[in-house]
Parts: sequence; C-alpha cells; structure tokens
Amino acid sequence: MAIINQATKELQVKIVYYGPAKSGKTTNLEQVHSNVQVPNAASKGKMTSLATSSDRTLFFDFFPLEAVAIKGFKTKFALFTVPGQVIYNATRQIVLRGVDGIVFVADSQYDKMEENIETFKHLEENLKTLNLNLNDIPYVMQYNKRDLPEVAPVEYLDFVLNNREIQVPSFEAAASKCDGVFETLNMITRMLLHKFLNDGVRK
Repeated sequence: MAIINQATKELQVKIVYYGPAKSGKTTNLEQVHSNVQVPNAASKGKMTSLATSSDRTLFFDFFPLEAVAIKGFKTKFALFTVPGQVIYNATRQIVLRGVDGIVFVADSQYDKMEENIETFKHLEENLKTLNLNLNDIPYVMQYNKRDLPEVAPVEYLDFVLNNREIQVPSFEAAASKCDGVFETLNMITRMLLHKFLNDGVRK
C-alpha cells in the first residue's frame, strides 16, 4: 500500500518485478539503476541484492527512485524483484506485501512458456493469500529476451498471458541491452501516479 506522508509531502509506492527464474527481472533493475536520470546522486539509493552462486535472486533488489514533485508531493518509487524459483515462494509472498504495482517479466522463448504461465498463476495465488486481487492492482507485461532466437510472437504471448477482458499494456524488451526497460517502467509509474493522484493525494 502506498505511503502518503502529508507532513513531508511525500508519496512512496512499491513496484514489484515478478516472473520466472532467469526471465530478466534483476537485469531490468540493474539497467534502471545504472541509467536512470536523477537530480543528484543522493536521490538514487543503493541497490541491494542477495543471490546464490548461480546468480539467481534469492530475496530482492531495492532502491528508492525519486520522481519530480506532482501536486506538491515528492514521489519515491521502491523497486523490488522476487526470486524466480518456486522453492522460494514464501519469499515471493513477503516481497508482495504492500505492493502497489507489478511488472510481470516473461521470457519470450517458446521453451519457457510453461514456466511463464505457471509463474503468472503463482502470482495470482500469492496475491489471494495476501487478500489482494490482481484486477485491483496496476500491472504491465514485459515480454523480455526479444533479441534471442526462437521467441514466440507477441500475439501468442498476449494470448497465453494477457488474455483477459481488459488487456494490460505490454512491452517488448531486451533488458540486457536496455531495450524496453524504461518504456515498461514509465508506463507502470504513470499508471500508479494516475491512481494515487486521483485517490489519496487529492486531499
């Protein structure tokens, strides 16, 4: 849940990057952290990660990203990833607590489609465990690794992962090259700002 501090005029929202193992969640955060434009060095926090020897995220990557003031509020975005492996599902639930927006990072390769579908189902189940509903949370889809051979067409990815009454925005990406990374982030942040500026920050 977003934190609205009327005293300091600060709005803090939490964005979680969710997806199967090795889909590019951590790469997204690394690219944002390395390339984001900030007013000064102090407005970009340190990114913290915990990984195994196989370079798979165990806990989360975090940094606060301060945006320009809107309606007098300074907006801070906290970006997290969840571990991709199913054995760390309890940690996924911990990271999802208080989530405001979600980026689902899918691996575009055909042989990863089953993992994509399974992980998306786990996302919905984990949110239900936290008494949350995906339909009530702003989220976007990122179809990553478009630079690799044997990737599924975007239409197919939309059919298996974004086949809902109202499709959410989706973006093609090659996160290792920073392609599509900021387009994805910009959309989820715009959706969140629109939601909270129409809700709690209007007082």
